[in-house]
Amino acid sequence: MGKPLLADFGISISELKKNPSAAIRAAEGAPVAILNRNTPEAYLVPADAWEEILETLDDLRLAEIVRQRQGQKRIRVDIDDL
Repeated sequence: MGKPLLADFGISISELKKNPSAAIRAAEGAPVAILNRNTPEAYLVPADAWEEILETLDDLRLAEIVRQRQGQKRIRVDIDDL
């Protein structure tokens, strides 16, 4: 059973080697599956999409910290006391 293709565009490793810039342009900002014998071996992700992925992962980590801290005892502080 092969791996699922998680991109709308795919290109063989051989074609990618011939002209990587053309592969990136053809995908118009979408991820490109790099195929070896019609099986995805890697994904080429545009810089903007990668930055968005990292931002989302960071948000998820921060949300988990918030959930963990929700049950902690709260301490009242008056701004004038600082």
